Amino acid sequence: MPIRRTARFDKAYIALPPSIRAKVDRAIRLLDENWRHPGLRARRLSGHRDIFYARVDRNHRITYERRGDTLILRNVGRHDETLKNP
Repeated sequence: MPIRRTARFDKAYIALPPSIRAKVDRAIRLLDENWRHPGLRARRLSGHRDIFYARVDRNHRITYERRGDTLILRNVGRHDETLKNP
């Protein structure tokens, strides 16, 4: 499945510490292999039809959008901040 990144995602990704970026990279690999992988705990974001979030670790989430067969990575960061502004 093709994966695209928004400029906002790239900016947020670069601001993360290297240890968290490694976890984000792992989550992106899992999304690429199977966006429904149980380890991601992926869920639809309440109030948004096509926006989902996936777990990076206990405190960090990735938000993404499904458009056809493409996943668009929208945002990444701390749980509450990321889900408030997907």
